[in-house]
Amino acid sequence: VLYKENIGKATPTPVTPEMERVKRNQEIISSVLYKENVGKVTPTPITPEMERVKRNQEIISSVLYKENVGQATPTPVTPEMERVKRNQEQISSVAYREGLGKATPSPVTPEMERVKRNQEQISSVLYKEHMAKGTPTPLTPEMERAKRNQENISSVLYSDSFRKQVQGKAAYVLDTPEMRRVRETQKHISTVKYHEDFEKSKGSFTPVVTDPITERVKKNMQDFSDISYRGIQRRVVEMERKRVDQDQENLTG
Repeated sequence: VLYKENIGKATPTPVTPEMERVKRNQEIISSVLYKENVGKVTPTPITPEMERVKRNQEIISSVLYKENVGQATPTPVTPEMERVKRNQEQISSVAYREGLGKATPSPVTPEMERVKRNQEQISSVLYKEHMAKGTPTPLTPEMERAKRNQENISSVLYSDSFRKQVQGKAAYVLDTPEMRRVRETQKHISTVKYHEDFEKSKGSFTPVVTDPITERVKKNMQDFSDISYRGIQRRVVEMERKRVDQDQENLTG
């Protein structure tokens, strides 16, 4: 606030292609001067031993970091906290937009596009000129073996750390009235959405092409059903007739 109070009023000036050109030239000159002051060095290949030492240092740093971290009490993220977070984001966005001044947009002309492409080509040429020559090293079976061993060691260390810190521990969340209300509301919304989808799809069907094989299978199934039904019906008629005969014998006897 104090910094903005001390700044007087100014008139914004549009960024012209000439200003862009001068800016890019200054960047190229600065890059060239920086590279001239850098001395010559001898590149060294990255050996498996260097990779192993690097990974060991990362593991040691991770272990030391975890040892220095004290115990903390996790706090659940409540709907109230979510609401405050969203409000803060909206306030930050509004304050950021209020602090922005007015500017005049300038169209991208073909001349600006041409200058931009030329500068990109010049930068690419200068970059390739200052690149030193390197000697490629073949990927030997020994390097492949060392790489796989390191991956296995990293996987084992990660699994051990996961089992010690995370596995078997559950995240406890308070069942507050607000969360119960949200859960019930979500159930109602899901039910309404399901009924809407059901009403939309009700009455529709998927047409199926009827080929000779399907017709033959359908006819065979119908024949089997008729045979099974008639056999059961014949047995029911015989049992009914036997029952009637037995009743008559009992009455006459």
